[in-house]
Amino acid sequence: MRLLLVNWQCRENPLAGGAEIHLHEIFGRLATRGHDITLLCGGWDGAAPTARLDGIAVERVGTRYTFPLLARAAYRRRLSALPFDLLIEDVNKIPLGTTRWGGPPVVVLVPHLFGGTAFQELAAPLAAAVWLAERPLGRVYRGAPFQAISESTAADLGARGIPLTSVTVIHPGIDTVGYTPDAAARAPAPLFAYLGRLKRYKGVHYVIRAFAALRHPDATLEIAGAGDYRPALERLAASLDLGDRVRFLGRIGEEEKRELLRRAWALVFASPKEGWGITNLEAAASGTPVVASNSPGIRESVRDGETGYLVPHGDTEAMASAMRRLAADPSLVSRLGAQARTFAESFTWERAADETERHLLEVLTSHRAR
Repeated sequence: MRLLLVNWQCRENPLAGGAEIHLHEIFGRLATRGHDITLLCGGWDGAAPTARLDGIAVERVGTRYTFPLLARAAYRRRLSALPFDLLIEDVNKIPLGTTRWGGPPVVVLVPHLFGGTAFQELAAPLAAAVWLAERPLGRVYRGAPFQAISESTAADLGARGIPLTSVTVIHPGIDTVGYTPDAAARAPAPLFAYLGRLKRYKGVHYVIRAFAALRHPDATLEIAGAGDYRPALERLAASLDLGDRVRFLGRIGEEEKRELLRRAWALVFASPKEGWGITNLEAAASGTPVVASNSPGIRESVRDGETGYLVPHGDTEAMASAMRRLAADPSLVSRLGAQARTFAESFTWERAADETERHLLEVLTSHRAR
């Protein structure tokens, strides 16, 4: 197949996140299988206009903020003459309406939809723009096949008028070779970890408040990640008199990430909504339980009582109670961690690539038969 991907960022972007990892892990594998793949995406200051990543030809235009305004014109100018079989739009933040570009048949890939959670992070005008942009999905993409990364995202699409018969759920994978358990690496005293962006909507403030409510003098909390909410989180930790028991690590590399997940007694995650929760599965693959909000998407990547604990979103006492249970019982940490590893082993990028390839071939075959 000759495929055109459209996403607002590539994995080299300094602000790239889970959606970009997901895109490259799957379509990089399809490229190695002989499929011809091009990615149209936004750039950043100093970015090269073209690149080749994971076997994918990358065409960059604008930035994460201007890409939605420039993408259609860039497609017409640089790519419309090429004989693509399918266009796969990875919907991040603002849907681009690629069904109206006059190009090849469109498949819509949706990690997650923001809905009302946009108002927890963005200024009201921007949040309203994101919220409004998601409303007409059912009309703009009528008849297009969808891929969702979780049942929660599929249900979100159904609520926006997309027939569930048009939605195929393909769970993401994780690196079960790079992320592996190491019992010897576990910290001697209870260590809880947060790993992800430091943005208000991620709910890291709930994690800090729950840690404070834990009231365990030997426990520590390590927070890895970068974002504009860090100063507020540091002020919160200071106001709760947590001292050096809360450590902000900043952005960390892959090896540091693996080490953190192996030494933690639990990963703690308090987002109100995610597409899936890849970091939860990476912790599971590392043999580390997860304590997380029982939120859409997240609840599919944590099995309550088996691979960790799910608690009502925003209930810091319930989160602290789950953390307290783990801090008091290292054998429970080991048991849940072993079960988590078994659970994680069923989610591989190869499986996700296989299912994606199969679905795209079915879409292409159906289109050609019309």
